[in-house]
Amino acid sequence: MTVTALWCHDRYGHPLSFGLSLDPAADALEETRRLARQADAAGLDYLAVQDHPYQPGHLETWTLLSHLSASTERISFLTDVADLQLRPPALLAKAAASLNVLTGGRVQLGVGGGAFPDAIASMGGVPRRGAQMVAFTEESLELMHQALAGGAVRMQTPHHTVTGYRAGPVPAAPVQLWLGAQKSKMLAVAGRAADGWISPLNIYVPPEEVPARQLIIDEAATAAGRDPRSVRRVYNVIGTIGPHGGRHGLVGDVEAWVDTLTDWVLRLGFDTFVLWPVGDAATQLELFAAHVVPAVRARVAALREQR
Repeated sequence: MTVTALWCHDRYGHPLSFGLSLDPAADALEETRRLARQADAAGLDYLAVQDHPYQPGHLETWTLLSHLSASTERISFLTDVADLQLRPPALLAKAAASLNVLTGGRVQLGVGGGAFPDAIASMGGVPRRGAQMVAFTEESLELMHQALAGGAVRMQTPHHTVTGYRAGPVPAAPVQLWLGAQKSKMLAVAGRAADGWISPLNIYVPPEEVPARQLIIDEAATAAGRDPRSVRRVYNVIGTIGPHGGRHGLVGDVEAWVDTLTDWVLRLGFDTFVLWPVGDAATQLELFAAHVVPAVRARVAALREQR
């Protein structure tokens, strides 16, 4: 692949950022704490936590993030992704704004429409599916944008009844709403209404399927009068750094990871990568933060400079 071919798709241009996915399992808490501190000290940008509260072994996501924020100094937190069908959007925005204020701005909000309706129903949530779930999600994004801006929040629809909630506190730094999506209608919602798209793991949305999804987002953004370049693009990447990796996801040595992530920035348009390590997480994190991340930053910067 030539540099020219890479450039022609490098159309978003957001600053690169890198994160680590943390296990919310209660029996992994000690390791999760250690990894959070290690990632913070290593200079990563995000700690990401999935949100499946119906799993009996999982800690509740906001409680875990709040706990970890007290033992870290500079790293930001990302819900990857918060389930909107179990978390009323006005209250979710309140929680995000509150943690943002408490941490000095170290929160971004990944959200999803709810991928497991039966599990949602088991906790008392409304198991929306299909078009109903898509409409609910798009309205939820609008509600949360209102709530995060402060002031009066109102919405009266079949999905939401908010009659004038006085929102606040206003976050210490802007909280962006990044939507987890993989099917066409939800991808279009990301283009119309979200600040970013969070792709599922690379084993679920492999690289060869990304351009078609990016096109859906771009076209929806343009049709809504938005600049597609304003929409962040986040890739959850599972794999192993090293010669003796497993069989899942991206497997290879440091150079292979640097080559691949650089390609995914310049050709596929991603600006943020969240590592889901396979194997010894502390070792994988060290390799990622100390070797992969700085090399990707340097190579992308050099290639962009040659434009």
